[in-house]
Amino acid sequence: MKQKVTAIFDIGKTNKKFFLFDNKYKEVYREYTSFEEIEDEDGYPTENLAALQTWLKEVFYRVLKSEEFTIKAINFSTYGASFVHIDENGNPLTPLYNYTKEIDSDLQDGFYNKYKPELEITRTTGSPKSGLLNSGMQLYWLKHTKPEIFKKIKYSLHLPQYLSFVFSGIPVSEYTSIGCHTSLWNYETKDYHNWVYKEGINKILPPIVSTETSINMNYNGTRIKVGVGIHDSSSALLPYVRSVKKPFVLVSTGTWSIALNPFSDGPLTVDETEAGCINYMRINGKPVKSSRLFLGNEYKLQVEELSKNFHVDKDYHKNIEFDYDVYFEIIKEFKYCFKWKSITDENMPNKTSYSYNLFEHAYHQLMIELVQLQVQGIKRIADTQQIDRLYVDGGFTDNDLYIKLLSYYLRGMKLRTTKASLGSALGAAIAISDSKLNSKFLKKNYALKKHVPFIVK
Repeated sequence: MKQKVTAIFDIGKTNKKFFLFDNKYKEVYREYTSFEEIEDEDGYPTENLAALQTWLKEVFYRVLKSEEFTIKAINFSTYGASFVHIDENGNPLTPLYNYTKEIDSDLQDGFYNKYKPELEITRTTGSPKSGLLNSGMQLYWLKHTKPEIFKKIKYSLHLPQYLSFVFSGIPVSEYTSIGCHTSLWNYETKDYHNWVYKEGINKILPPIVSTETSINMNYNGTRIKVGVGIHDSSSALLPYVRSVKKPFVLVSTGTWSIALNPFSDGPLTVDETEAGCINYMRINGKPVKSSRLFLGNEYKLQVEELSKNFHVDKDYHKNIEFDYDVYFEIIKEFKYCFKWKSITDENMPNKTSYSYNLFEHAYHQLMIELVQLQVQGIKRIADTQQIDRLYVDGGFTDNDLYIKLLSYYLRGMKLRTTKASLGSALGAAIAISDSKLNSKFLKKNYALKKHVPFIVK
């Protein structure tokens, strides 16, 4: 008998992944691919949308014919800040513009001058000025620099919703894509921001549906639920929201470390906005207060330099464990030693300077300073007296110093690490499922581990 499965396409900037999950959310099949980037009309590298679309259909129809599996549902998790602009026949009109592409600063300044004050639009949309990383700015840029193309747009679809459209033919918008620092959504009025209406951009944005919506389709006699897609950060958060009943903060670590508080009510304050906080959105349209730290990037740059200075192997840092005596020695007469390369912080010195003779000591100093920045980011988005649960996933869960220091500095919180390599894919599967998750879900599926803070001797 064929196994019933949910199919998920999890599309990252580099890796394109396809998963099949059984009804207990266990992975039963996976497939990875990647594509060479192509160039847009300005020669800027961008996603090969045609190749992606061909691969999606090839994989889907191959599994559909399989003797082993019956696909009951399909959904899509992708990176954000990306639009596909389609004409009345559903064909893309432009390349999938890369969110790192720079646009004319005069155009951007003109936008904030027209809809000023900048701080207020940043606060109400939860989106600091970031060029095309605010995907709403892409629509404004297209309207004012490529009016002939803009006139032909029937719908602008966020990338997850475009992938859904490829299979369903039905254009929709949904909350998690609208809410990921797009500058489109006003978190106070719970509607598109007034600039969207003034520019007439609302006319090319399809109707908003719940992220849990699915469309019943018939493929070769097989009935399949087609999900409407979900933004990857919100998707990775979903298994926690569904299975943990008490308020918590999730810190998702990697190149960026993103601290997420899904229990924040209302828009950002002026202070939070000035401190660099942003909003994401839950699948029900509620805000998720977040702070970003370029943790993994800064760590990589600093460790490379330390390794050269101390003449140790580039992977030496991976095996260092927390040493209480070294920590105590450093904090006895603590001073900041590292000048950051990709982070700005008021405490950092004008240049990196330390007097340690051992790599281990300098490395402990580095981690103390980085974790202090992480703690500040967490405290910016959550009252750690009120919220006492902290989940950490991603690459830094394997860093002994990071976890021990974080649990010590936030010792009023219960810290747990999880291994969530399937995070966003699993979230996309859960989004279109009717089944309830219980508190044991993270333990079973995410290798949940508790951490106790060390005690000062």
